[in-house]
Amino acid sequence: MTLSERTWVGIGLAGQFFFTMRFVVQWIATERKRRSVIPESFWYFSIFGSLILLVYSLYRKDPVFILGQAFGTTVYVRNLFFIHKEKKDAAASPME
Repeated sequence: MTLSERTWVGIGLAGQFFFTMRFVVQWIATERKRRSVIPESFWYFSIFGSLILLVYSLYRKDPVFILGQAFGTTVYVRNLFFIHKEKKDAAASPME
């Protein structure tokens, strides 16, 4: 395996690490609350993992992986948009 190939495998593994961490974060939050929850950090790990895996899939020229990661990234960014909008709206009207 060449240095370039090892580097790309490392990039792919880094993306997979972030993807795995989001499940760890979600599991810990759920156990603490004793009910299913999705904390904000879940979406950040999802975006980081998805973007890194998207770069890796572009290098590997895998159309299935590229489409899957591109769509997932869009969903994760949209979820964070709603989370931040909700916080902003709550701060603007604290009496509700």
